[in-house]
Amino acid sequence: MVMGELRQETEVLVIGGGPGGYSAAFRAADLGLEVTMVDISPRPGGVCLHRGCIPSKTLLHAAHLIEDTRRAVRMGITFEPPAIDIDGLRAWKNSVTDQLAAGLEGLCAKRGVQRLQGRAVFEGQDTVRLYECEVSHIRFKWAILATGSRPRPFTGMAHSKTGRIMTSTTALELADIPDRLLVIGGGYVGLELGSVFAVLGSKVTVVEHGQRFLPGADADLVRPLQRRMEALFARIAFRTSVERLEEQDSQVRATLVSGDLMAGESFDKVLVAIGHQPNTNGLGLETAGVEIDARGFVRIDGQQRTTNARIFAVGDVTGGVMLAHKAMREGKVAAEAIAGQPSRFDVVAIPAVVYTDPQVAWAGLTEQAAKAAGRPAAIQRFPWRAAGRSATMGLEEGLTKILSDPATGRILGMGMVGRDTEGLIAEAVLAIEMGALVEDLALTIHPHPTLSETEAEAAELFLGTATHVLNPRK
Repeated sequence: MVMGELRQETEVLVIGGGPGGYSAAFRAADLGLEVTMVDISPRPGGVCLHRGCIPSKTLLHAAHLIEDTRRAVRMGITFEPPAIDIDGLRAWKNSVTDQLAAGLEGLCAKRGVQRLQGRAVFEGQDTVRLYECEVSHIRFKWAILATGSRPRPFTGMAHSKTGRIMTSTTALELADIPDRLLVIGGGYVGLELGSVFAVLGSKVTVVEHGQRFLPGADADLVRPLQRRMEALFARIAFRTSVERLEEQDSQVRATLVSGDLMAGESFDKVLVAIGHQPNTNGLGLETAGVEIDARGFVRIDGQQRTTNARIFAVGDVTGGVMLAHKAMREGKVAAEAIAGQPSRFDVVAIPAVVYTDPQVAWAGLTEQAAKAAGRPAAIQRFPWRAAGRSATMGLEEGLTKILSDPATGRILGMGMVGRDTEGLIAEAVLAIEMGALVEDLALTIHPHPTLSETEAEAAELFLGTATHVLNPRK
């Protein structure tokens, strides 16, 4: 150790200040443990709060407002075309993240969690070296790794020279509204941010290597969204890949390949949305005895413990479903395990939500997963055109589906597409986690008229008691 370097000790060291990290830190502090949280960013919240979930949903909400004013024409209400103040929209987005970050800072102080800004690198089984921090070394009794993930760059282009090739992070800075935008990737990030730019005025082309959007979701849930995207985007190219991107002074030249055809097109900007990769490199994990798999994800057990019994890992660095709410649950499990509680990550259903217009949400067993595994599943679908509430909103194109065990009637999975499915999916998750039967859901009185009724009526279809659609013949 260099003379004059500050060294300290802590019971629990949390590396990373995102949802997984701060959830772990807060739970550990609530359980009476001494906690130090180290993050490379000056404020807690991680990618989700500052460069992901929250800013993207803030912009999506603004886009949905604009779209709703256009739909209002059907209702006899006409608005003036929106005047978009890009600086004002950016300021609003930043004010939301600032407010939430301040809240987390306050909770850290009230819980007694020490916050340090710096980059942590393991230098042993129980110590880390901190760079760019007033504290140089920390010895810990326990550590929780929560360093998250980062956008996967386009092949061979780690950084954009002109700023015209964007990741989700740089796209959310909302520097301008490009006239022509190419989005590479038809997953949730590409669709969400592509939708924002399209509503704000960009002519958006989406290129997807597969044959449809959102390959993790069932095809019947994606179809209404795809029809909407076909109307919103200037062009959608499935079974197409981007061979090369060439940055020029005022544009980006993209070489698109579809089958045996290759063509070059120019765009003002390009958004690369081809997934995320874990932030596990450069952490000294090999020095700490923490193993990673071939894809760079940390190996863990059911309590989030790594191959070093002192060190736990949560969130995106562990792979699987890379969602903030999964990371938050994992963070609590790690903290509770450290405190000696019999806690495990044993959830049955992790909800997924795509915040497009319409939204797509699902939880538990999907139809395509059931088919792939050869698992029998009874399926019923309730169309939203038969729901009174969706009709009042002028949003009849939607669907709620339920998968159940044919022998027991237990709900195995649910999915839906339409307005506000982000909230509706929570009932599905609770039903799956509790082992509820379709009968339980069908006999639970839902308020009328609401979109939640579609869940009850989908369940009633199994019993032959649905009201607003014909029941299947026995």
